[in-house]
Amino acid sequence: MQTLRRARSLLSAVPVHFARSYTSTMAKAPFLVSPHELSSLVASSSASVKILDASWFMPNSPRNAETEFGAKRIPKAQFFDLDKVASPHELGLKHMMPSNHQFKEACDKWQIGNDDHVVIYDTQGVFSSPRALFTFRAFNHDRSSILNGGLPAWEAQNYPVELGPIPEPVQALGESELATKTYKLPEMDPSVIKDYEQIAANCRLDPQTSLSAELVLDARSKGRWTGADPEPRPSLSSGHMPHSISLPFNQLVQTHTVPETGTTYTTLRGPEELKKSFQAILGDEELEAVLSGQRKLVNSCGSGMTAAINWLCLQIIGCNSAIYDESWTGYASRPESIILKGERSLEERV
Repeated sequence: MQTLRRARSLLSAVPVHFARSYTSTMAKAPFLVSPHELSSLVASSSASVKILDASWFMPNSPRNAETEFGAKRIPKAQFFDLDKVASPHELGLKHMMPSNHQFKEACDKWQIGNDDHVVIYDTQGVFSSPRALFTFRAFNHDRSSILNGGLPAWEAQNYPVELGPIPEPVQALGESELATKTYKLPEMDPSVIKDYEQIAANCRLDPQTSLSAELVLDARSKGRWTGADPEPRPSLSSGHMPHSISLPFNQLVQTHTVPETGTTYTTLRGPEELKKSFQAILGDEELEAVLSGQRKLVNSCGSGMTAAINWLCLQIIGCNSAIYDESWTGYASRPESIILKGERSLEERV
């Protein structure tokens, strides 16, 4: 329970009344904003908006997110390196949830105040930005959204971009204004993050124990889930854990092509389509149990990145869920883990 212990130890040093005080006046922002809505927010004198580029690519990709940010970005955006604003992990895993202090330091660097509306995007449309949004929401910063369609959708609708080099951070803030942009020490909600011990205990529950087991929605491809296809990480077994259901994240997004350039990007499907996708996987009875809070859900993927896409889609249809932070890479790396292969019926899985 390393992640949970770390969160609890950090929280123990923070007076609860102080850590929670800043959230009480913060109005929730929508999970998604369109390019037009972001442009309007930026133009509004009444809105304090901070824009973050949280692009991230798979380790075997030739693309470099920070280099691309240095070449082109939404004006006034700052770069959120998900692998650097993260806690160390015993297995060397990347982009694990940051500690309270790491998150505060990052927000101070970005000059984000507790009441700022944070809008996050990535360069693939909807891929890594939900993970950054999950981070802000886990720290109770509910004034946070993602740009649906990311930088490609922004450009496709002819909104301006800023080309490199990156401007120097603004240093001309007065003392009183700077004080308002110092992030108060946040409190992470430990219930939204699952560690290995919690997942392993869930895997050991009898399938016949009705609603006591948490369902794990796995965002990897179906072939990796069944074990038919290999994992991209060498020597790591594919397959799935008990009480797991395959729901590849790409079933929840739609792909668009920009005719002039041939550029493709993704956006999330609409709420009704999302609900139908979950209904097709879970069935009416399980979906009702999920929406009513009787059945708890945990999202997993390869390394905890695309699990946040499934998490976000569940939030949009009104369901709170958690993320198994280290996901399949952490789970399958441990020899004591129970790994199943092949297709299984819903009854066998739950």
